[in-house]
Amino acid sequence: MRLLMADQVVSSLKRGSSARLPDSIDPKFKRGDLVIARNIHPRGHTRIPRYVRGHQGIINKDHGVFIFPDSHASGNGRNAQHVYSVCFSAQEIWGQDASVNQKIFIDLWDDYLIAG
Repeated sequence: MRLLMADQVVSSLKRGSSARLPDSIDPKFKRGDLVIARNIHPRGHTRIPRYVRGHQGIINKDHGVFIFPDSHASGNGRNAQHVYSVCFSAQEIWGQDASVNQKIFIDLWDDYLIAG
């Protein structure tokens, strides 16, 4: 793992980079699959919003393979996996009083999802 020194931050941010990886990994899900966002509560870093945990959505798009930020942030390697755009209905997230016409799309990694 490369250590970024304080005086390197600005130039690194200006250059930009991507967490996309060229790894060839079979996706666990495909467009149209029903999934449930895992109801996890890790002690460390996570990118799964609490408000979607335990809720059912539909895979809308597979963005490809990326570094898994939870393991990478804790120094446990890249743990390459697919990232999906998952569509949740507003009613699924916020209850029956929410609009039937509204949806929310959240990008979620394989480890955040189970078949639903």
